[in-house]
Amino acid sequence: MLPTVSKTRSTPSTSRPNSMFPQYLRRIVKWQQMDIEYTFWQMLHLCTAPKVVYQHTKYHKQTKNQWARDDPAFVVICSLLLAVATIAYCAAYDHSAAHAVFVVISVLLFHFLLTGLFLATCCWFLTNAYLREEAPNSHVVEQRVEWLYAFDVHCNSFFPMFVMLYVIHYFVSPLLVAHGFIPELLSNLLFMVAASYYHYLNFLGYDVLPFLERTTFFLYPIGVIIVLSPILILSGFNPSRYFMNMYFSQRV
Repeated sequence: MLPTVSKTRSTPSTSRPNSMFPQYLRRIVKWQQMDIEYTFWQMLHLCTAPKVVYQHTKYHKQTKNQWARDDPAFVVICSLLLAVATIAYCAAYDHSAAHAVFVVISVLLFHFLLTGLFLATCCWFLTNAYLREEAPNSHVVEQRVEWLYAFDVHCNSFFPMFVMLYVIHYFVSPLLVAHGFIPELLSNLLFMVAASYYHYLNFLGYDVLPFLERTTFFLYPIGVIIVLSPILILSGFNPSRYFMNMYFSQRV
């Protein structure tokens, strides 16, 4: 049952986010304050048992009165792993150190951070504007999705996709970028699974919030992906070749 207090009374849930974000940013450069072990535990279970991670999100809300992480370790470690994976691609396919630096920076900024900021903002707006349950009376505390939590959900959803499209893809890329129907089929299937799993985790992240309804909205993109994949396969589109040529056109 939701707590019942007067709307005019200030509550921790409405006042904490303003002071939480600066503290979150300050902790990015303080490794000693990051829970590295728990972060790797989350990353493992996001790939194997994601519901367990969001069950712990409920515990976090009960103990710290916020849904979002107060520890930036997940973002920092995910960025470092992404940088290492991109460097591995550059070592295998790039032609100059200067271009490799450009590729690493652009992947970190556009593939992860800027895209994440945009998607998190869109989901934050949609959930607060259209998916919140209406309060049954005027004395119920109005709950809203924290923007930082929306960014957490994106990061959680991004990591398994990173494993599939950056790590696994790296080892099978010589096969996937080849010409022919089989490489096109396998490449499209890998991208389809990765994108679908991203949206499934996105759904889990918002479905765990008790004050949201109609969260199945976040599963709809999976249907679009399933419909588009056969069309892309039959048209001869190879996403692996497309993205590899975008960065390493002289070597792929």
